[in-house]
Amino acid sequence: MAESAAAGVLLAAGGTGGHLFPAEALADALAGRGVAVDLATDERATRYGREFPARATYIIPSDTLRGRNPVALARTVWRLGMGSGMAFRLLGSLRPRAVVGFGGYPSLPPLLAASLRGIPTVIHDANAVIGRANRFLAARATAIAVTFPGVLDAYPELAAKAEHTGNPLRESVIAAAATPYAAPVAGGPLKVLVFGGSQGARVMADIVPSAIERMDAFLRGRLVITQQARDEDEPRVRETYARLGIAAEVAPFFTDLPARIADTHLVVSRSGAGTVAELAAIGRPAILVPLPGAIDQDQFANASVLAKAGGAILLQQKDFTPERLASDLSAFAVAPEGLAGMATGARSVGTLDAAERLADLVLRVARKPA
Repeated sequence: MAESAAAGVLLAAGGTGGHLFPAEALADALAGRGVAVDLATDERATRYGREFPARATYIIPSDTLRGRNPVALARTVWRLGMGSGMAFRLLGSLRPRAVVGFGGYPSLPPLLAASLRGIPTVIHDANAVIGRANRFLAARATAIAVTFPGVLDAYPELAAKAEHTGNPLRESVIAAAATPYAAPVAGGPLKVLVFGGSQGARVMADIVPSAIERMDAFLRGRLVITQQARDEDEPRVRETYARLGIAAEVAPFFTDLPARIADTHLVVSRSGAGTVAELAAIGRPAILVPLPGAIDQDQFANASVLAKAGGAILLQQKDFTPERLASDLSAFAVAPEGLAGMATGARSVGTLDAAERLADLVLRVARKPA
């Protein structure tokens, strides 16, 4: 039986793909059940590149805590306070049945305002370690959705209201996951996909072409490279592959990345929450290089999940050298049979129905009395 479209759910997600993509997947799942969705986000959502499937989108001011500079801290607190006031008034007008936050500081004002108004709340954490904003909100939340089991084992009071849903996936990822892994054959081409998050990563441009140049000429001649590179890095990456005679496609951005993941033998990438969820759902082996220096070490935790499942090689950036990568790529080119086992390992921790699971949780929470 469809839910009433008049009683909506407000999603709070910052304007980056890592937050908006799972929110979009949940919006689609709720829409399929007749539930109207509104979106509260920050100014970055205007650069998202496509229309979010919401009845209406509301821009709520927010900011991120950076360092200990008193002036910066005061500005952040002021913007978060202003955003919380706007969100409080918005919730008084919308009166949603529930508010769902997807982490990051842009989720703070709407979730805090919902708590003050007695509206049920759900927070979703995409990473294998709970983020700072969600840690702050967790005690106030009605329920907590986690991508990986055991994320809150160190916090028994929070674990009691946690549910493992997985990270909601876009339809393009679900479609890509239907493609079985086609393992490379000995002596045949080895397709390698390289990317570093939605805007690429300079370290990939620095390391990967240099690593391939160090490989035996016969082995590197079997490589088929697809690499995401920033605008400023693209010319030098192209030039290196052209000089080496490597079959390569290089671009700043790929709109069809899930399909490309499905069509590759090996991925070399960062390990953001969305990347790891998609690699697991589609089931593709990877060499993962977590972003260093993060306070929460979330990318390291994410990569560790795939590595423990046998689906990835985890390399800290200090160990991600041309020599090490050349060795790994050469080993896979000589003996590719191990890649099929890695693909199976990756798929073992994937969750294809995460959006439906999260929708179930949100609607259960929405039915609870405030």
